Amino acid sequence: MRDPRINQLAEVLVNYSTRVKKGDIVLISASGFEAAPLVKELYALCLKKGAKYVEYDFSLPEVNRLFYNTASKEQVSWFPQHKLDFMKQVTVFIAISAADNSMVMANANQANMIAYSRLLRPIQDWRVKHTRWVVTRYPTHGGAQEAKMSLEEYEDYVFSACCIDWAAESRKQDKLKKLMDKADRVRIKASDTDLNFSIGGLPGIKCDGRFNIPDGEVFTAPVRDSVEGYITYNCPTIYQGKEFCGIRLEFKKGRIIKAECTGMNEELNKILDSDEGARYIGEFAIGVNPGIRRPMRNILFDEKIFGSIHFTPGQCYDECDNGNKSAVHWDMVKLLSGDGEIWFDNKLIQKDGLFVPKELSCLNPED
Repeated sequence: MRDPRINQLAEVLVNYSTRVKKGDIVLISASGFEAAPLVKELYALCLKKGAKYVEYDFSLPEVNRLFYNTASKEQVSWFPQHKLDFMKQVTVFIAISAADNSMVMANANQANMIAYSRLLRPIQDWRVKHTRWVVTRYPTHGGAQEAKMSLEEYEDYVFSACCIDWAAESRKQDKLKKLMDKADRVRIKASDTDLNFSIGGLPGIKCDGRFNIPDGEVFTAPVRDSVEGYITYNCPTIYQGKEFCGIRLEFKKGRIIKAECTGMNEELNKILDSDEGARYIGEFAIGVNPGIRRPMRNILFDEKIFGSIHFTPGQCYDECDNGNKSAVHWDMVKLLSGDGEIWFDNKLIQKDGLFVPKELSCLNPED
């Protein structure tokens, strides 16, 4: 029997996130064949909405790994111009990840991965700047195992975090954005964490289901050279197929001057040395999705955990440009529930994972 929640998710992606309309050129890109049921629903719905053309493609992480490990320098440096040419015609882009093994890239050739990411950057930049795009996840056995749930429990968790009233959530986020827009100095205090930085002049940006599903964060960026102090992240993070736990970063004048991770110091610092911008912060965000309450080792979910922040080394977003450019954008998550404070200009905004000001209480989960 077909799960009706798959159709509900497709409705969110097509009708709310990307607002597909008559005449659109749509590209549905799925990583992993297990996403096929959602691809089918999306394809049918886009046609029903009057899209002029709908293309879909599937990629396999195992094949991508083969490329990174065996491709020659010439092959890694060949730019797929046909992909950029087609992307310039696309008006709607929907990406689905249904990978069944997040560790598939753990032993892939990192140098080739970094080089190819840089090579393909123009395609990603065009897609981000010129299409109505959204990225989502589809529940798989592998994802459930990493979240330490049964597949049924994981499906319930994923769909409950995705299929919500995003218009209502957007209105709630307005209140946090308003405070963020007015703030200059930010301080984050928690166990082995004491950060000070400025966000003055940089806007707060709502993440209300337009580009990520699930969504649920309000972000800005620090003034590039303003970050001082240290932070220890207590949420596992997977980057380039490797898992990092307990990353600790120290900052001076905005730059990461010391980076540690038990058993992974070399790998961590190699990524942060990818380019100059990788050692500066491109994003500061507060997670507010009421349906996401614990880590799943999946960054699209983990960065939205209610009662969390992420403080991201690398590339900033165009909507909140602090001048930092990098091939890296690494969302590292700090959970503050039960231990942590967020201050804006000496005003306590959040304590132990719950918002304190009355005007922000609507964001706190009801349970």
